[in-house]
Amino acid sequence: MKKIIFLMTILAIVGITRISVESSPLKTVRVIKKNIVSSILSTGSVEPVIGAEVKVGSRIPGKVEHLYSNIGDEVKKNQIIAEIEKSDLEANVFKKEAELKTAEAALFAINHQRPKDIEKAKAALGESKALFWPSLNAEVGYGYKDDVFPPQQEDTSAGLKVSFPLFNRRDNYNIQKAKSDLELIKIRYQDDLKIAQARVERAKADLVLSKVQLSYATIRAPISGVIASVSTQEGETVATGLTAPTFVTIIDLNQLQVDAFVDETDIGKVKVGQKAIFTVDAYPNKDFEGIVKAIYPKAIIQENVVNYDVVIEINTAYKNLLRPDMTANVTIYQKERKGVLMLPQKVVKREGGHKFVVVKMSNGTLQKKIVRTGIRDGRDIEIVSGLDEKDIVVIQDK
Repeated sequence: MKKIIFLMTILAIVGITRISVESSPLKTVRVIKKNIVSSILSTGSVEPVIGAEVKVGSRIPGKVEHLYSNIGDEVKKNQIIAEIEKSDLEANVFKKEAELKTAEAALFAINHQRPKDIEKAKAALGESKALFWPSLNAEVGYGYKDDVFPPQQEDTSAGLKVSFPLFNRRDNYNIQKAKSDLELIKIRYQDDLKIAQARVERAKADLVLSKVQLSYATIRAPISGVIASVSTQEGETVATGLTAPTFVTIIDLNQLQVDAFVDETDIGKVKVGQKAIFTVDAYPNKDFEGIVKAIYPKAIIQENVVNYDVVIEINTAYKNLLRPDMTANVTIYQKERKGVLMLPQKVVKREGGHKFVVVKMSNGTLQKKIVRTGIRDGRDIEIVSGLDEKDIVVIQDK
């Protein structure tokens, strides 16, 4: 009697289950074969490439006299975006120009006067020689070719002993002094010339430096782009220290990339040159293509999760579409596999350490089957074993 009651209860439950299944049609999906590409999913953000975001500041202290740009303005490279009060810098330039003219005038004077001093010294030497030789010739009856005449000398050519008078020795001294004066003037000329030339070069360098410091008062855009932020206003006084104060931040929106954060379990599969596709929340139905350009060697650790920054170079035109800090959903493709069984990832469930799906059999009953999965392709996943092509799998909402 107990067995009969138990069987009747089972039949009642099965009947209720069939009525429930028949009364509420199940959502199903069929197992299909398709070609897929092995891929890695990650999230990241759109960022300016290195050098496409520049903070522009001042290299000198002073009051901001003019600020020509505001947030959102487009600027071109070398365009003036701000000016610092510069009257003192301009005055310094005028001073350095005057110092250069003074140094050049001193150099001109040396080149103009010293040659005349040399000519004067040469004339004095000639005069000393002219006074010396006639008196000497009058004493001995013949001349000598040497500039320096010995103070005592005997002449035995005529059997005479002649001792030169004292005034000839004095004339010889005058000649030596005139020669020394000439050499000294020549040396002094060369020394004064070198000093004057060095002073001219120094004055030129000081003038260049003063002009460079004056140029610092005019703040120019180092790159073309859009003003992203303004941190200084007209009339404010800026002071320079270890870091230059920032006036504005410029971003070139035509030079963007995606920084994708790949889990450490997948980073070994990522290689430079692999194809990548990403979407942003602002345009969820538009795919942007790119390639892996670089992989940062140092990990980024957040809440004990280890990720690596993978740089994606964008190949799809994105002008007026992408902006910095947009969230990007990235798929990095690796290798293609042909003719594999595929199902939506959401139908595969996990229980007790195994993955399974619920299959609708040909007789209408439902059966749980354990499956082994492979690579993912977007929202689909490869079924390595446990199912056959055209099997009907139930989509479980919970």
